[in-house]
Amino acid sequence: MQAKAVARTVRIAPRKARLVIDLIRGKEVGEAVAILRHTPKAASPIIEKVLKSAVANAEHNYDMDVNKLVITEAYVDEGPTLKRFRPRAMGRASAINKRTSHITIVVSEKKEG
Repeated sequence: MQAKAVARTVRIAPRKARLVIDLIRGKEVGEAVAILRHTPKAASPIIEKVLKSAVANAEHNYDMDVNKLVITEAYVDEGPTLKRFRPRAMGRASAINKRTSHITIVVSEKKEG
């Protein structure tokens, strides 16, 4: 049984979010929360919120034991890009891409043994 949570169109670049999500993939939920709390990256609180949501979904919707949960899947996909322009010298303009992310975390109960 798996429970998942998705945060869509989060205003952080996927490349930056992936650095943090790579730290918690495959870990137990308690350990993952501890890692996120001590990681000084902007993506950490956002990913922690998604993780807590996945845990709440597991507990409420599927009656799983919170102490046995493990992160089985954790990935960041690219969302829609906000395109902006910045004025430059000699009347030119350069593009600025404000990237967004779709963050997905799937948790399941650890197998005994």
